[in-house]
Amino acid sequence: MKIFYTKSVLKDFEKLKDKKLKSKIKNVLMNIKQAENLQDIQGLKKMSGHPAAYRVRIGDYRLALYFEGEVVEIARFLKRSDIYKVFP
Repeated sequence: MKIFYTKSVLKDFEKLKDKKLKSKIKNVLMNIKQAENLQDIQGLKKMSGHPAAYRVRIGDYRLALYFEGEVVEIARFLKRSDIYKVFP
């Protein structure tokens, strides 16, 4: 799978200070890169109301992404209370 990052998710990553959380994010991103299809990604759930929107739970945070064909676009990474205000 090809992975693309939006500018907003890169800003979200820069704001993080917690090293354990960064390690978990790295593991999830490696899992996404190695996956051959959606079923191989651990913790992935489809978002209702949008045909290509998905999310991955990482503690109190959510990694929001869009999946179309073989392309994964990582859109946002925010706390659970904030993510659903801006995604999808």
